[in-house]
Amino acid sequence: MFGSKLKYDVFERALWTGAEGALGILVTSLADVSAWWAAPVALVLAAGKAWVAGRLGRFGTGSTLPESKDPATPPRTVGLGPNAGAADGPLAP
Repeated sequence: MFGSKLKYDVFERALWTGAEGALGILVTSLADVSAWWAAPVALVLAAGKAWVAGRLGRFGTGSTLPESKDPATPPRTVGLGPNAGAADGPLAP
């Protein structure tokens, strides 16, 4: 049904969303403030995670997946590909 890389991406996003939500609830509970603050706290955590992942994970994405599992990684090709000589291919005038 899903491609292999898509499964990893969905799992990664669900895992991080759950962790950020749980941390948001924990922080508001420890700070003894209204639970309504959990969403903005989780949003800040998500933005921070994406910023860090953009520098440590796959370049140019907010993913923490390794390059081999990240769906943003284009498939590996050898040579110029089957449409190299096509009118709109990479060698087109």
